Amino acid sequence: GFLFYYVNRCDFNSTGLKDIEFTLSAYYNKLEIYRFSSSVGKFVGYTEYGVRQAKYFNDLPGEVARWTAEKETYCQHNIGNWYSNI
Repeated sequence: GFLFYYVNRCDFNSTGLKDIEFTLSAYYNKLEIYRFSSSVGKFVGYTEYGVRQAKYFNDLPGEVARWTAEKETYCQHNIGNWYSNI
């Protein structure tokens, strides 16, 4: 069988919004096909299929805005929980 999955990641140095980066990566059979990074502000493709997908998502302003907002709604919201567990 084939395996397709997403990985969400928050990289941060402090709880300040400017120090947070949200990354969404899409994988197919352990190969990253495309990625969204809040610091880049768009999707980037790494395979032929991923480049087409990235272009499709980048042409949808709502999709880019949705994942850009995850930096605040997902990462910043949970950083307090992650810091308290360290």
